[in-house]
Amino acid sequence: MVMLIPGRAVLRAGIAVHLLCVAAALMVANAAHAARRGASHAATPALDAQAVNAAQFSAPSGKARARGSSPATVIKEEILLDRAGFSPGQIDGQAETNDQKALAAFQGANGIKPSGRLDAATWDRLTATSSEPALMEYEIQPADVKGPFNKTIPRSFEKKAELKNLNYTSPRQLLAAKFHIAPALLTRLNPKASFETAGTKIVVPNVARKPSHDRVAEVVVDKSALTVRALDANGKLISFYPASVGSEDRPSPSGTWHVRSVVENPTYHYSPKLKFKGVKTQKPIDIAPGPMNPVGSTWIGLGDDYGIHGTPDPQSIGKTQSHGCVHLTNWDAQALAKMVHRGTKVEFIN
Repeated sequence: MVMLIPGRAVLRAGIAVHLLCVAAALMVANAAHAARRGASHAATPALDAQAVNAAQFSAPSGKARARGSSPATVIKEEILLDRAGFSPGQIDGQAETNDQKALAAFQGANGIKPSGRLDAATWDRLTATSSEPALMEYEIQPADVKGPFNKTIPRSFEKKAELKNLNYTSPRQLLAAKFHIAPALLTRLNPKASFETAGTKIVVPNVARKPSHDRVAEVVVDKSALTVRALDANGKLISFYPASVGSEDRPSPSGTWHVRSVVENPTYHYSPKLKFKGVKTQKPIDIAPGPMNPVGSTWIGLGDDYGIHGTPDPQSIGKTQSHGCVHLTNWDAQALAKMVHRGTKVEFIN
């Protein structure tokens, strides 16, 4: 004989009702979350060639003011700056320090208050510099994937010295450097592309350009601002680059220097007298040429082991310190090297 206890029956009924209420609440909450997520995805514009090439500047207001310009607008701005000779360093779609420096330099050179912030006047002047699309289609060439590529690049100088060359580690890295773009952004613009296959068509920044002048009269390295400026004979700014310079322990030089040599694809010579932190060798070592060499693909020698040169880490420019030399991205060092000559004045300030 089964006896029913009224109190327990009521309790069980209460629990059942409570569980139904919880389930219903969860269904409502999940539906609301899905709606918000769908709205968020719907509000996020696609990032592709069409979006970037059609991007325009509109003065932000309210919450948009804090967020700033859209990624598509920033990418277009960075490409136009790069093409005009005002390098933002690595094109990454982030309106950060290097982008702001390049923008301020462009503004100052064009009679606009150098705020480093994008505004309507700057956008109009910047877009007037070129009518070509910011992003273009590129067919990956056999030379882009042929290699040789290094599997990895060791961190230590001693291990680097054991390699016969210091090449890129993948076609994607090579293509990113070729078009001055962060590898992650290159992938984002081409989510389904195989960078390993010749004949593949991808979207890349339209940055191909020749130096705006055959020669510059003076190069100014601003150690406080972390910038390099190339000036003509009248002191007019013709090219701008973000840079990394020396630290307090190993500062960059001061005063007036002159270009003594320009070397493409240099071998890096390390002397124990330099006593770099983390380098243990007590003998001179040579590190083979290649874009992943410690001085990158270009060396502009100034004497006394100082120089302006490239780097295997373009994302670090303006964010890290050097051992006294001036670091530029590989492509910026190459561009500057084509405009200087033996005897070009290099002034270190601040």
